[in-house]
Amino acid sequence: MIQRIQTVYLLIVAILMVVMMSFPVGNLIAADYTVTEFTNLALVAADGTADYAPWAMFVILLVVGFVALGTIFLYRKRMLQIRLTLFSIILLVGYYATLATFVLMLKGENSFAPSWTLCLPLVAIVLNWLAIRAIGKDEMLVKAYERLR
Repeated sequence: MIQRIQTVYLLIVAILMVVMMSFPVGNLIAADYTVTEFTNLALVAADGTADYAPWAMFVILLVVGFVALGTIFLYRKRMLQIRLTLFSIILLVGYYATLATFVLMLKGENSFAPSWTLCLPLVAIVLNWLAIRAIGKDEMLVKAYERLR
């Protein structure tokens, strides 16, 4: 299980999701230069008040992290692994759509300054795609062995 490269890819995806949940996504800067920190769970104003409007982004990242960890242990069911990893990719694309919706909704007269963490879901998408390819190669290898019997 751990010696397979797709396990490493999926483990890195889970770690990236934890990092993404922990760090802010960016800042909303108002016309009077007050800064509101935009995290995956809440909008934290400069005075410390929190608005939990973007909680859906946190839930998406949480689900992707759990799916990546759960997929690692399904090494005997390779087709299910491929489906769950594809589901994870779709969720990450949905994360970007949700993020864009929240930024456009909340932006108004404010400007949005993105954080470096916005590239992490894209890296996770690439790693999930690499995991799908590796799982597919394993499936082809198993099919070839069954044909030789």
